[in-house]
Amino acid sequence: MDDLYRVTKDGGLELHFHAGQWRAWDSQKRFVAVLAGTQSGKTSYGPHWLYREIKLRGPGDYLVVTPTYPLLQKKALPEFRRIFQHVLRVGKYVGGSVNTFTFSAKGEKITFGAEQSKPTTVMFGHAQDPDSLESATAKGAWLDEVGQKKFKLGSWEAILRRLSIHQGRVLMTTTPYNLGWLKQKIWDPWLAAGKDHPSIDVIRFRSIDNPAFPREEYDRARQDLPLWKFNMFYNALFTRPAGLIYDSFNEIEHVQPRFNIPQDWQRYIGLDFGGVNTAAMFFAREPGTQRLYAYREYKAGGRTAKQHIEKLLEGEPRRPTVVGGAKSEQQWRDEFAQAGLAVQQPPISDVEVGIDRVYGCHSRNEIIVFSDLSGYLDEKMSYGRELNDMGEPTEKIEDKNEYHFMDAERYAISLLRGQGVTGGLAIGKAKGWGI
Repeated sequence: MDDLYRVTKDGGLELHFHAGQWRAWDSQKRFVAVLAGTQSGKTSYGPHWLYREIKLRGPGDYLVVTPTYPLLQKKALPEFRRIFQHVLRVGKYVGGSVNTFTFSAKGEKITFGAEQSKPTTVMFGHAQDPDSLESATAKGAWLDEVGQKKFKLGSWEAILRRLSIHQGRVLMTTTPYNLGWLKQKIWDPWLAAGKDHPSIDVIRFRSIDNPAFPREEYDRARQDLPLWKFNMFYNALFTRPAGLIYDSFNEIEHVQPRFNIPQDWQRYIGLDFGGVNTAAMFFAREPGTQRLYAYREYKAGGRTAKQHIEKLLEGEPRRPTVVGGAKSEQQWRDEFAQAGLAVQQPPISDVEVGIDRVYGCHSRNEIIVFSDLSGYLDEKMSYGRELNDMGEPTEKIEDKNEYHFMDAERYAISLLRGQGVTGGLAIGKAKGWGI
């Protein structure tokens, strides 16, 4: 947006924000989420916020993170370089394997009033690889399009670790693409605090709130698009999107705070094997009602079968029944058995049949999830099908291999939700539960 600022005679910037951008500018909270419609001026706003943050916090490392590397190259990086390198001229960007902008001596004088003994760098990363964000100790971060599916919860947690020493502030600029971790970690707590959370601020504005956005285009989108899509992409409202697989899951009815589960409740583990991500979901069955409580989640890589088993059984009051892996993953089950943990093969191999079993459990209120299972809840509220050109769901699951907790749950429920049922849940010995 060329009209977002004007270069003054002394080389500074005179900012011409619209009302929504000014609200974000004035916020003093540590976590500032700008939820905005398409072409509303959210990405172009980010570099200005980050430069002010650098001036306030002083020399050191800062982060710019997007969901993917191509998106970084297409949107956030060009906006950043335009302001930092071509307008303010405070340093130089080096790409390739470096992906770092470093302030020059002249840039330090412009920004801080004098050359500094400590360098100032802005490091660029993408959220598909949380490990790539682990090397910095940063003073602040701008996260663009943080609401996209490919911006993983693990990446958000890695960024918080990088900011922890300096308690660095975070600007998030995004459209609300789904109901995943951004809603659960940012929007929901802010709303629960009466929109006056001690550390979170949410600023929402529509596409039309940008004076440069044509009213005719906004009205066309409202007329042509499905309501959920229009509200999400043009009004920046969290909306249950088309293609959400578990739309029978209710955040109010099916989520509750943690309590101490009685030790005599039967325990079950659904296990999803993987060299990089071995994931597990833990369920306890309430006697009488047969309701299942999801009380623990586990995900780790780079461990032997024996090491996984030690972590899986750590703190468990009784030995759980374990089921997991695809039909073709017998070698994994054999390795775990040799290391001391028997893992049953799921009785259902068809993914869609397994999904139907879980869906039915949610519809009948048979699964309760503890509210601190962030990874599970993030996956549950973003697990969806690819949409066709008309915005209609297809049969293909989007990014299927990324949803390890959903697979682990499906394996467990395929065993628990058997043919002989009481209250919707299998309770007999026929499946080898050892009850």
